[in-house]
Amino acid sequence: MSDGSSFSITTPIFYVNDVPHIGHAYTEVAADFLARWHRQRGDDTWLLTGTDEHGQKILRSAVANDMTPREWADRLVETAWLPLLNTLDVANDDFIRTTDERHERGVTAFLQKLYDDGYIYSGDFEGFYCVGCEEYKQPSDLVAGTGPYEGQQVCAIHSIPVEVLSERNYFFRMSDFQQRLLDLYESNPQFIQPESVRNEVIRFVSQGLRDLSISRSTFDWGIKLPWDDEQVLYVWFDALLNYITALGYGSDDDEAFRRLWPSVHVIGKDIARFHAVIWPAMLMAADVPVPERVFGHGWLLVGGEKMSKSKGTGIVPVEITERFGSDAFRYYFLRAFVFGSDGSFSWEDISNRYHAELANGYGNLASRIIAMLLRYFDGAVPARGALTDSDTAIDELAERVTGRADEAMLALQPHLAIAAAYELVEALNGYITEQQPWVLAKDDAQRERLGTVLTTALRGLGTVSVLFSPVMPKATETLWASIGAGGSIADQRVDRAWEWQAATTVSPLENGLFPRVEQPEQGAA
Repeated sequence: MSDGSSFSITTPIFYVNDVPHIGHAYTEVAADFLARWHRQRGDDTWLLTGTDEHGQKILRSAVANDMTPREWADRLVETAWLPLLNTLDVANDDFIRTTDERHERGVTAFLQKLYDDGYIYSGDFEGFYCVGCEEYKQPSDLVAGTGPYEGQQVCAIHSIPVEVLSERNYFFRMSDFQQRLLDLYESNPQFIQPESVRNEVIRFVSQGLRDLSISRSTFDWGIKLPWDDEQVLYVWFDALLNYITALGYGSDDDEAFRRLWPSVHVIGKDIARFHAVIWPAMLMAADVPVPERVFGHGWLLVGGEKMSKSKGTGIVPVEITERFGSDAFRYYFLRAFVFGSDGSFSWEDISNRYHAELANGYGNLASRIIAMLLRYFDGAVPARGALTDSDTAIDELAERVTGRADEAMLALQPHLAIAAAYELVEALNGYITEQQPWVLAKDDAQRERLGTVLTTALRGLGTVSVLFSPVMPKATETLWASIGAGGSIADQRVDRAWEWQAATTVSPLENGLFPRVEQPEQGAA
């Protein structure tokens, strides 16, 4: 199905200091929706995700649980992070761990090049360090502590005291790249999205860049520097390189790297500086192309606060999928929130959208159309007769929303793509109400008209389902088995969704696509 173009997309690699919450899941499903869409439009597509397993935070988590860091990482990956992908139906092409040998090999090659080219030097450093962020903090990043931390400076993100660290280590000459970065942002306005994140990054860089401390000597859980085995690489410098080491950078087989790099990075906005400042500067120093785009999506808020396990506001994804299913999880988080802005999650909101838009909207539409074809035509899909303006309007809308949805996905706006497809759901429900096929069925003289109406509705339903398939793969595959002309719905061209081919007969849709779910109690988990 490939048209010859490529599309590679990545999520951040996530810390294995704890189990994932729905903030992590949001990033995963957004990247997966974009990847599935590109696969279905014929692009050579690659989706990478993985885990970040080095650094002081992981070491402390392991010690607190009486394990070695590797034992802790292995346990979390196998019991929490890989199962998350199955829970959410994420169809990733690769999963990288920073403890992989391939990653260490690529990191070592990259580091050695920067060292040989004079971009790394030795020096002394003292600064405020947040273990939660694994980052040295500027004074402007700190706030006055409250409660048990009153009188101390705490990280504005994690609300925990920073540590004053002083050590001799190695520095990356990041200050050399200030103007080159500003030139990049100006020449390629799409490099950082959305606009709010772009503006924040430009302001940060414009204030001046300092050289970056890239090694640690106070602990040993990390990749050793190839020229100084007394130092381990700073965890962020290590982690960012996963995007190219997974593609074979630094190995004898770098075909995937040459074919698929640069990638689109989908990240949370809180780590935009790492991806839009440090990372492109690193790549410039190594003469490697910068990423295609960096998109910093908004935070998921619960009770007005960002998702955080440490603050007790983390919700485990399975709590939602066990109640509403993985398709509803994926649909809700990509439909309800503007991609790029913060969004507030509530059980009431997801329940309301599930019943209004999926059960009563899309699911009921599918059930009605199939049931009427079975009742009035024994499941056969009749040929259409003369078309009225109402019929033509549905056909034209199907083509129009397909184009709008595709444009939205290419612009990394999944919420707009879903909204475009749902416009057709609403139009089809209105069309059926207006045409009243149950009335037409009572008049033998209107049989051709009845067939035209139901087949027009079925054609629209198929278009909606192809458009929905990258975001709701299970439900749409179930529906495809009832209405499609064989194969998998994932094989249908999403950018030409209105051209899908129906089966000659439809089969019953057992149990409906989205059965009603009991309303959860307010605040229930």
